[in-house]
Amino acid sequence: MSEQAVQDEQLKLEFETPQFLHSLFANDPREVRYLEETLGVRAVTRDGWILFSGPRGALEKAKRLFADLEEARRAGTTIGRRDFRLAVDMVEKDGQSGLAELSGTQILGSRMRKAVTPRTPNQLEYVKAMRDAPVVFGIGPAGTGKTYLAMAMALSCLKEGQVTRVILTRPAVEAGEALGFLPGDLQEKVAPYLRPLYDALHDILDPDEGHRYLEEGTIEIAPLAYMRGRTLARSFVILDEAQNTTREQMFMLLTRLGEGACCVVTGDATQVDLGEGTPSGLVEAERALTAVEGVRFVRFAPGDVVRHPVVGEIIDAYETHRMGRKRRPDGERGVSG
Repeated sequence: MSEQAVQDEQLKLEFETPQFLHSLFANDPREVRYLEETLGVRAVTRDGWILFSGPRGALEKAKRLFADLEEARRAGTTIGRRDFRLAVDMVEKDGQSGLAELSGTQILGSRMRKAVTPRTPNQLEYVKAMRDAPVVFGIGPAGTGKTYLAMAMALSCLKEGQVTRVILTRPAVEAGEALGFLPGDLQEKVAPYLRPLYDALHDILDPDEGHRYLEEGTIEIAPLAYMRGRTLARSFVILDEAQNTTREQMFMLLTRLGEGACCVVTGDATQVDLGEGTPSGLVEAERALTAVEGVRFVRFAPGDVVRHPVVGEIIDAYETHRMGRKRRPDGERGVSG
């Protein structure tokens, strides 16, 4: 008998039906293989039970994992492949949060829309930060839910009476902020640059409700240039695409906040579209405000991407490609195709 065999122990978990057990691993027995590889255990499942073999520490993680999955499932969560793997990853890292906590943290919801929930630990941290701090920076790649979750939180605060209006803004860099040279009225001039904010708004709210809020001015969507000179009291302000603000614009917006206001700033410092030599206001804010009480920074990673699964793979591939472009020995840079 090998030393490993002597050290291995067993853990058997039983459930009321095979169907319920299978629902815990996305109704796909092949996903159990991911669990085995990640936690370092062996698993056999039959009927309504699953038997684990492995070191005691790994078995403890498997036990915590299935307790978390069971709690989430009994609370009504449908566990998909991505959810199962996320739960496995979280317990493997000894994280404080689990799938049950993620699915149990809900924002908003309506008759026609499901409640918005964080889907990764970083998203959960972001939601908690927005509930606790008056100024929150959500920084990271596209598709990580920064703007969407901020929008859901803003609308939730509006409905609960914590604020009286929601202000959504972003810099119109592509137009050079020189909107006067564009044809049409203000709405027509800025529509192309604010479209993502409208899309998120209409995805979260019922159509009639969203239209009414916009008509009343309870929700205002405007370019950043139109925030100058205002005092934004009892408002939930969202600054999107903040990497494209200048230092002056970022300072201007943050100093507009009045009594009862809060602000969420979202952006990706790796996607700056400002002209060469123009420093990003987001980059300066990261350096200047880290130690300020009441300001929280939450940083997202490619693993937080919640769009189509291939988006995360694309981001990883680009990061690897860009990090791998090193100067050649002859002083020339490598050329990528």
